[in-house]
Amino acid sequence: MGRPRYDRGMTLLDVMYRYEGHPTDAVMAAIGNMREVYGIRRISLDDEWKTIRVEFDATRLAAPTIFQLLRSAGLAVVEQLPLITAQ
Repeated sequence: MGRPRYDRGMTLLDVMYRYEGHPTDAVMAAIGNMREVYGIRRISLDDEWKTIRVEFDATRLAAPTIFQLLRSAGLAVVEQLPLITAQ
């Protein structure tokens, strides 16, 4: 039958944020619920580096929306980080 319909027209982007503190169980559950938001494809949390990376469909969402969703979940987001380091 071909490729799934949801892949057509998607512009996938990643955004990474640094956060403070240690997320509580309630915050982790709220972040898990973010996967239900249409357009969010993947969420990766790195507790050692205190970063969270979100892959999303830019035709549906924007980076400021992702930031607000994370803050609404209770994560203490401090700043957006570049995904490419300067050399």
